[in-house]
Amino acid sequence: MGPVVRWFARPVVSGALPEGPVVLAPNHLAEIDSLVLCAALPRRLTFVAKSEYFARDGAGAWFYGTLCRLTGQIPIRREGVGRADVALATASGILQRGRVWAIYPEGTRSPDGRLWRGRTGVMRVALQGNHPVVPVGIVGTRSINPRGTRGWRRGRVEIRIGEPLKLAKWSESSTDPASWREATNELMAAIQELTGQEYVDRHSSARERARRGAA
Repeated sequence: MGPVVRWFARPVVSGALPEGPVVLAPNHLAEIDSLVLCAALPRRLTFVAKSEYFARDGAGAWFYGTLCRLTGQIPIRREGVGRADVALATASGILQRGRVWAIYPEGTRSPDGRLWRGRTGVMRVALQGNHPVVPVGIVGTRSINPRGTRGWRRGRVEIRIGEPLKLAKWSESSTDPASWREATNELMAAIQELTGQEYVDRHSSARERARRGAA
């Protein structure tokens, strides 16, 4: 898929990823975002993907599930007690092996191209393991993979890799949810600086996504 994705997206990467364990935290504009990141960046990325991607029926779902497996994505069930803890423990294991864990702090695709409030799971893992967090700005994937349409259009995608966040200020309070929120807010500000998106200080809900999708 790499050559196909690169042909459509023609990605241009600015900045570089550090060596060792890294939390990669990009904004999320389109379904193709993960493919573009995996095709354009020199290190292998691992996402913790919802298990529905691996188990749905139909040729398209089979293809997507196979692609997830081939690229090393890890299925996680989102229902049930402790589901977030399982996902975050899995992410910690990825980092402990010196790999790159990629996560969208918004938790889902933006329904309207704006940058929405981040969820704290990314910083919960990063702070407790003292792992570097790298903000990433993706620009241009919405024009290649417009929401609500089928197929891709050729375009140009920019992947802007920021500097790792300075986390030392939270080293004494790494298990405090207030610190997770403060650090997440700083992360979202760094992503916004890379992308220039308008920021929305609330989480994107299913209702909001449905409303925007119908508009």
